[in-house]
Amino acid sequence: VCSVDAVFSANTVHIMHWEEVEAMIRGVGRVLAVHGLFALYGPFNYQHRYTSESNARFDQWLKSRDPASGIRDFGELNRLAEAAGMSLFEDFAMPANNRLLAWRKHGQGRP
Repeated sequence: VCSVDAVFSANTVHIMHWEEVEAMIRGVGRVLAVHGLFALYGPFNYQHRYTSESNARFDQWLKSRDPASGIRDFGELNRLAEAAGMSLFEDFAMPANNRLLAWRKHGQGRP
């Protein structure tokens, strides 16, 4: 794949090990065309805090089956996306305490 206009991933980063999350976002940064969109759907923490009690329970369940999984923090994901050449475009609230994070790949002079 040379480049793509968009990448969408749903309900993945909370079941992946952190090293895999890092590799995925680096990979998206490599294949995403300038001004391309990366959309990531799922539950996220903000400032390392749960957004709901149900997300806290879900995170505990995830970690009981695999201690390396769990709800990821928006700030850490955003840092990875920025390092991969993307800027946050929008953070959409979705049903069931989920979010849709959308980043755009910037060019030489940024967005």
